[in-house]
Amino acid sequence: MIASSLSSALSTQPAAAPALAVEVKGLTKVYAGKRGVTALKGIDLGIPTGSIFGLLGPNGAGKSTMINILAGMVIKTGGTARIWGIDIDEQPRQARAAIGIVPQEIAMDFFFTPRELLEMTAGFYGVPKAERRTDEILEMVSLHEKANASTRSLSGGMRRRLMVAKAMVHSPPVLVLDEPTAGVDVELRQQLWAMVQKLRQRGVTIMLTTHYLEEAEELCDRIAIINHGQVVACDDTATLLGQVDDKHLMMSLVQPIETLPATLAAHGFTLAAPDTLSLRYAPSRTQLAGLFAAVAAEGLTIRDVSTHESDLEDIFLQLTRSTGVHP
Repeated sequence: MIASSLSSALSTQPAAAPALAVEVKGLTKVYAGKRGVTALKGIDLGIPTGSIFGLLGPNGAGKSTMINILAGMVIKTGGTARIWGIDIDEQPRQARAAIGIVPQEIAMDFFFTPRELLEMTAGFYGVPKAERRTDEILEMVSLHEKANASTRSLSGGMRRRLMVAKAMVHSPPVLVLDEPTAGVDVELRQQLWAMVQKLRQRGVTIMLTTHYLEEAEELCDRIAIINHGQVVACDDTATLLGQVDDKHLMMSLVQPIETLPATLAAHGFTLAAPDTLSLRYAPSRTQLAGLFAAVAAEGLTIRDVSTHESDLEDIFLQLTRSTGVHP
């Protein structure tokens, strides 16, 4: 579990963990200027304590603005936001101490070792030396063997893990990972996924932003999709995946055909290849037996059948394209 000895800034946080690690209500942000861009339009969002929560959306949807408000880097225009039960306006210092932010860009002083960087960062947060967990954190992110190495000598993956370690020096109960696997290879991505699961097991609530939708589908318990500064979907991942009544059916034929029969076209079939029929259909309203019978009635023999379930990418595209934004 999260260490009970947090920095002194957290001395007034609730004794018991709140049901929602992050809660925003009516959150708005309008950037002043000639056009008066509204980045957030009254967002209501709750992140359950102990969960891995995915925050998805196209570029410019408002994700970074929301994160920066929670981090205390951007002043909101309206609404409320609470981190670990702490209002960011009423107790800004305590709220900032309850959250760790891992930005997409790798930013660190390469003249220090990983141990020195963590010690220095802990000092910035006012963590007493007796309460620092430098070695424990380095072990957690699998950098204990590199604790005294030159930071400049670390690989890209190690540097990303060190960024996570820096965000954890003050034992925040909430951690935000902004595009943690952007530009990394498959092996490193798997390592980072394992680290995220390890953090959750230790009691940390994680908010993850990513453009890799399979990553969100694999890791997140709950997902919110925002577009044009508004929440267009928010639900448990499994429930969200079940919302789109759509499947893709592919039929491989024994005998190739050059022209699609009109009766099959009327059923919605298309000819993907001379020996392959393709069909998108709604499972709740479609009987496959009737489709197979229609194919057989044309004297065609089916060699093989495959179906593709709707995934998070399908849902994401449907929700964002419906409001005119293409990722």
